[in-house]
Amino acid sequence: MDFYKQVCCYLLPTPSAAESLTPGQKKFTCEITGRSVMSFFDALKSETTGSKEVDDSFPEPLRSPVLRRVQFSTVSRIDHLVDQVYDDFKLDFYPGESVQVIKDDGNKVPGIVREKSYFPAQIGPDGTMVRNSFSTYLVKLLERGDEEAMCSDTGLVRERKSFTKQMLRSFIKNTVTRDSWTGAPWLVKENIAKSYHIDTEVPPHLQYSTKAAERKANAAAKKSEQDGLYNFAINARGLPELKPAVKGKQQKLTPEEKAILAHGGLAGFSPEQALEEYQRSLQANTNIANPVQAGMHSEIPGPILPPGHVVYTQPNGQHIIVPAMPIPQPVVVPPSPPPPPPPIKYPIEDMDIAPERDGSCRPPVYFLCDDPPTKSAKYDEQAAGVKMVSIGLLLETWTTLNAYSEVFQLDSFTFDDFVEAMKFSATDVDCELLTELHCAVLKRLVNGENDQNGSIQISLPDFPQDEDDEDESMESSLERTPTPEPKSPPRRTTRSSLNKQPEARRSRSSTAEVKIHRAGEMFDGYSWLQRLRKRDFKNGGWQMILIGLLHQLSSKASLQESCEAVLAFLAPLDADPTQETAKLQYAVMDINLRAKALQIITMLTMETKAIKLYLEQCAAQMTEYRKEKIEYQRARKFYMEELRKLHDERKIHAPEARSPTPPPELKSEENGDVEMTNEIEDTEAADSDDEEPLPGRSLRHAKDRAAERKRKREEEQERRERAEAAKQSKGTKIYQKILKRIEEEQQKIRNEENKIAEMDIKLRRTDRPRTRCLGRDRFWNRYFWFERNAMPFEGSPESSTADAQYSNGRLWIQGPDDMEREGYIDVPPQQQAAYKHHFSMTPLQRKEVEEGHTSVYNARQWGYIDDPDALDEVIAWLDTRGVREAKLRKELQAQRDLIAKYMRRRQEYLGEHAEQNGVGDEDSDEEEPLIAPTRMSTRRKEYVQLSSSEEKQLKLRCLRWKNETAIREYGCRHVDGLPPPSKRARGKKKKKVVEEEPEEIEEEPTRGVSTRLKNRQGKPLTRQGGRYAF
Repeated sequence: MDFYKQVCCYLLPTPSAAESLTPGQKKFTCEITGRSVMSFFDALKSETTGSKEVDDSFPEPLRSPVLRRVQFSTVSRIDHLVDQVYDDFKLDFYPGESVQVIKDDGNKVPGIVREKSYFPAQIGPDGTMVRNSFSTYLVKLLERGDEEAMCSDTGLVRERKSFTKQMLRSFIKNTVTRDSWTGAPWLVKENIAKSYHIDTEVPPHLQYSTKAAERKANAAAKKSEQDGLYNFAINARGLPELKPAVKGKQQKLTPEEKAILAHGGLAGFSPEQALEEYQRSLQANTNIANPVQAGMHSEIPGPILPPGHVVYTQPNGQHIIVPAMPIPQPVVVPPSPPPPPPPIKYPIEDMDIAPERDGSCRPPVYFLCDDPPTKSAKYDEQAAGVKMVSIGLLLETWTTLNAYSEVFQLDSFTFDDFVEAMKFSATDVDCELLTELHCAVLKRLVNGENDQNGSIQISLPDFPQDEDDEDESMESSLERTPTPEPKSPPRRTTRSSLNKQPEARRSRSSTAEVKIHRAGEMFDGYSWLQRLRKRDFKNGGWQMILIGLLHQLSSKASLQESCEAVLAFLAPLDADPTQETAKLQYAVMDINLRAKALQIITMLTMETKAIKLYLEQCAAQMTEYRKEKIEYQRARKFYMEELRKLHDERKIHAPEARSPTPPPELKSEENGDVEMTNEIEDTEAADSDDEEPLPGRSLRHAKDRAAERKRKREEEQERRERAEAAKQSKGTKIYQKILKRIEEEQQKIRNEENKIAEMDIKLRRTDRPRTRCLGRDRFWNRYFWFERNAMPFEGSPESSTADAQYSNGRLWIQGPDDMEREGYIDVPPQQQAAYKHHFSMTPLQRKEVEEGHTSVYNARQWGYIDDPDALDEVIAWLDTRGVREAKLRKELQAQRDLIAKYMRRRQEYLGEHAEQNGVGDEDSDEEEPLIAPTRMSTRRKEYVQLSSSEEKQLKLRCLRWKNETAIREYGCRHVDGLPPPSKRARGKKKKKVVEEEPEEIEEEPTRGVSTRLKNRQGKPLTRQGGRYAF
């Protein structure tokens, strides 16, 4: 816009021409490329594009030195500034810059400056220049391998067009700014100065307050000098001869000089000479004040001096009286007040914002455990028996299994059903969800016996040396010699790994001495690997596989404690080491131990080739999705540009709003009609009501003709108005075509936006490598909405529990990490004292006040919010002035509607199921059970009497879940193994024939009619009709 204003104000000769020039006329010139005959917007676009290209091509090594040179420069015009900077850097080079080395024969060799040495100038004692400053450069020659050369300033030149005034001007114009007041310094933009570590604090003498005070003091001093009159001394020695006054243009005299001339000069001097001596003395001594006070007067007898006058005594004793001037007082410049503190530029660190004193706090959160971090915390109905340390394990396992459900071949399941299944405890009923999760995960660790000979997909440690092979030699185990060390170290033969081997052996020997489980005795010739390769999962088979896997993993120091705790329950010392024991023990195992076991084996699957290959496929698919999204964005941009052009055309061809055309006035006809009408009316009035008017020749049918003409005129006027209105509403054909094209372009834009939104959804579902959090609040608590991490919001539509229409339905809050807590919450005493001095509370006290009574203090503690109103309160509680909470609030506001939607669906689903369970308890005989048990025990033939707790468990939601994904893919569940596909196909075909044929044949005799088949119309089927199924 500045370029447009300059053309309109300065380049146009007359104001009328300036008014006639519009941005659409092609009378503008691009300042960068020099192209002319362009419209204003084309010239502005060309200048912006060219400026960006020039700025991108500016050498990177010169950016920081040039910006430091320009910073705080007070050169008013940018052209002068560019000239100065260009002259300073024309023969100055910097490391990393591409240059041309001039050889002795005049040829040039390309090179890169590696080092620069600067030698300042030397000045002698008498001030003469002994040596000018110079620089030397170590340049690496590109065409000569590793050869380097030492060059001076004159031995180097830059490549052509790599450093020009045009580039320098564009670079400076885009990177610096300046205030509008006179004398303001050039300042590098804040973001650029920060990237190049350039100081942005303006020196005091360049600040606006200092400049303003300086200008005010100079103006006051100049005014006092102009108004003052100073004494002068006249030397009477050697009076010069009188000379005539010089003719010419005289200068304007001050009042004091006019007074000297009015007194006729001084003794021995003409008035002109006296004036000259006065001016000379005034310039020679400007500190002379009142001459009477300076001792150049004497007591003068005579009349009293008029006020405001002074008597001067000459050497010959003659006195003159001239007006006196008041003694000028020195101008005292008051010290400028300190500048106010700069305004705070938000956002800033969240903990640096002053806390609110209005008593507001974050809404309370719920806990899914029976040991919450605070006593007054609220907890869920499912919290019974769940420990806080297990919440993170459950969330991690649930997210992983749902995100990689395609690899595990599992139907999606809600988090509530998952927790319910993990707590399910029954000896005669299997929970299919719990069983299928374990079997699906275990199948990923080891291939089947028909797949690569059952290769192991993970790295397993060696079995701990215990009592596996000691059935009959238990007494002599203590007397055996220790197993010799292996000759070759493990895979990583580092010094630290070799040092850890004795410690590992000592830990194994110590655990072997203190026996806490009998896992090693459960496998006698049939190892867990063989069982897993054969997919022997039924009747406690997968529990045995789990025990063997955990027993082998207990050799790892990081997993030893968790594995030993699970094994101590699954293979206790007081029970026989059998498969039945493993099955019964897992059926009554605590949810916390189940969470540990399932989390361990689930995380092991991340090492398998199947998961790695799946992640690679997802990464490639995401790349394709991004490319498609870019294409859709380009198409949308193109259509939007076309739409903009069409709107411009629409404005040009839009019909103008016109007032309806007034009807033409037919004066003669209308007047005649009026006169005739009046005559008729007069005639009718003259006649009586009973008598009919006599027909007259001149008035025959006159009234009818007048009414007819009036009616025709009204119809014509209405027709014209309708035509004009239709013309204004519909417009011309061109206008209608433009409107139609605008609708088409808008539809294209909507289609592209729908495709872009679809690509965003696909990208979200394909982004599986990591779990992303929404953000962090001021106390470094992390907020998670797990549904947006590579899974459908409502779960899989083909799942057996798809009617739930939600996946998690909660906003989870995780406590701060240890490093974050120690650096921001649990600070040292000195920092606590400083923080308390500023805000009257420590960071920990502020956390307790602003979070209420439901806080999480570390990353192993989790809370959640499941109410839309509480979600709105959390969004309102966040402060956008903080760095972290500004980002978190933005994410929450963007996802607020979706989060609230699935929170409500979860509440509705759980409420409906609770009502169904209540009805079933009251009238269990009349209504059918809500679920069918997956498998009942067949070992007992007699009737099994179930307890009330077992009957209640049979109505749990988790028992409704069926793994239909595995059935569609393999033809059976994971726990059933993988039968041969040929047998399964023949069985299905035979079953279908047996089921369909008897139904048609056996139904006919029951009706008492012929057994011959009939079609839909009731007619007997012919040979052709029997061939087709109507």
